[in-house]
Amino acid sequence: MTRRSRPGKSAARTFEALPPAKGSRAPFAESWWGREWLRSLEESSLDSGRLSRGRTYARGGAVGPVTVAPGSAAAPVQGSRRTPYRSTVQVEQLTDRQWDQLLDMIAERAANIAALLDGEMPTGLADDAAAAGVPLLPGPRDLDPDCSCPDWGYPCKHAAALCYQVARLLDRDPFVLLLLRGRGERELMDELGRRNTARASAEAAATAGAAPATLPARPGDPAGPAFASRTALPPLPGPPPLPDRPGRGPALVDSAVPEPGVDPAALELLAVDTATRAHHFLAGALGARHADTAPPAPLTEWQDAVRLAATHPTMDVFARIASNCGRTPSELAAATRAWRHGGAASLDVLESPWTPPASRLERAREALRADWADGRPPRLRSWRNRWTVEGRDSQLRLGRDGLWYPYTKDRGTWWPAGPPDADPAVVLTALLAT
Repeated sequence: MTRRSRPGKSAARTFEALPPAKGSRAPFAESWWGREWLRSLEESSLDSGRLSRGRTYARGGAVGPVTVAPGSAAAPVQGSRRTPYRSTVQVEQLTDRQWDQLLDMIAERAANIAALLDGEMPTGLADDAAAAGVPLLPGPRDLDPDCSCPDWGYPCKHAAALCYQVARLLDRDPFVLLLLRGRGERELMDELGRRNTARASAEAAATAGAAPATLPARPGDPAGPAFASRTALPPLPGPPPLPDRPGRGPALVDSAVPEPGVDPAALELLAVDTATRAHHFLAGALGARHADTAPPAPLTEWQDAVRLAATHPTMDVFARIASNCGRTPSELAAATRAWRHGGAASLDVLESPWTPPASRLERAREALRADWADGRPPRLRSWRNRWTVEGRDSQLRLGRDGLWYPYTKDRGTWWPAGPPDADPAVVLTALLAT
């Protein structure tokens, strides 16, 4: 079924194209590992409609041979054009320190070693790894899909199809996950064998009364010579693991009598919000592609007020912001809903109409006709960056980020109606289905 490259840290495996899956309602992944992979994929996606189309592509056999290497999987995916697109999904590799923790944990349990030697990966291995501080299964932010197609979806339907196909590969061989995380099966088995041998030798020496060899202690050594000798310095420790969730901050309400003009509840909210943002930025800084990520643009006072209302959706927070932002509660509610669907870019779509190039809109119309089932999408009235469906209270708006945002009208007001997508057909289909 597979063609293996020579064993080694950079070994890759190429899996032949899988046949089309039978039955459109059968579970796509059968194994525990495959289902957990799909859970991470579906939690990281911004649009279920995009995933649905990718799942259809994968079921239909559109994904070609899949090459799995440390940190990535890649495959040609047949789309609407004659030449397949090249789709990839990157997975953050474990650090050397994390691999040491994982291998030590495995070596401590004979049942784990026996299962791995038999070519099996017990499901409890994921929980044991997590307890050791090693995220064996990718989290929602660990999957980074990409594709050569012009679609800006996250992921596009071709990359989504590849991700679904990886789940089928995990059904057949869960060791694919370890290779994505950075180490091949042969390398893993060799390292476990060395550790198991060393552990057995240490236990035998302890039984015989032999003291383990240690480095001679040198108490009283001055720090100056150690720092002057660069070759003797140990490597810096790795960064700390990302906490599961941000902290809550200090409890200020009812803890003491506040000074005049100090609002303890507002300070508590700001502390919680600061911890939440710090956790988000730390997650990005610990990512493998942090160096390639541009810092976010600073928010205006209005944008930050909307962000606060969207991040902390309580009546008290909404009332506080609505009374001080100079906007009506209805305007703040629409802005908050827009922010939840796409941040500052979505808020700009709500508040700032603009005129895209005519050629860009024409290409979008052609793509809409090509993707529609019978080639005859609903009639649309066009005004600047907005397409309104004739006879329906439904509208698409093109953002400056190249994404299409769905809107519905309620009591004369247009409201954001869902997440955006680079494909207007995906947005319009979901919008008309509601």
